[in-house]
Amino acid sequence: MKIVATLPTYNEAENIAALVEALLGCSRAMEVLVIDDDSPDGTWRIVEEMASRNPRIHLLRRVGEKGRGSAGVAGFKKALELGASLVVEMDADWSHHPRFIPSLLKASRRADIVVGSRLVPGGGEEGRRGLRQLITLLANFYIRVVLGLPLRDCTTGYRVFRRWVLESVDWARVRSGGPAIVQEVLVAARALDAHMVEVPILFEERRAGQSTFSFKILMAGLLAQLRLRVLPAPVLLQ
Repeated sequence: MKIVATLPTYNEAENIAALVEALLGCSRAMEVLVIDDDSPDGTWRIVEEMASRNPRIHLLRRVGEKGRGSAGVAGFKKALELGASLVVEMDADWSHHPRFIPSLLKASRRADIVVGSRLVPGGGEEGRRGLRQLITLLANFYIRVVLGLPLRDCTTGYRVFRRWVLESVDWARVRSGGPAIVQEVLVAARALDAHMVEVPILFEERRAGQSTFSFKILMAGLLAQLRLRVLPAPVLLQ
């Protein structure tokens, strides 16, 4: 079995090397794929040098195209090309700590999608202000109401997918260019009757660098949920 962890990055030079090494230490079956949007801080150069020394490290450098949504899609496609049986999706700023990988992988034995959840017993957030935690709670309530997803934490990007789920998504029909890609993939998974479970994690504030979160991004993501509700799920004809 091959496991590929996908890490979309933009200006994560201070975080990426240690995170990649930590992920490789989680399992001998683990490989790491960094999808970098031509970071000005040279993130891609660090990964390129690491990949030259270790065949379990892969770099997909995107020049001219940017965005969390398209980077996520590019990562899923490349992970499938690499022959992944399981694909781990996570952020590259240490907010998704690798110490939770073993519990996520264990749960993947009984599920098609495993969601690292802050909102189930045992989960939570560390180092974040109360306002950001309140935003997380309200955003998830809104998304559950609008999309009817069977999860407590619909906004987390820390997830494990079985290969067949990602192979069944019609990526040409995926429209989310930003963070709403997280929910669009879940909408597709629900249409596929994929079995989803949540495993508790602690979401931690990033170790270094600057967050790209803003009120504008938040509002765009919430408005995107209305579009996802009315559009057909992007799945291949079964």
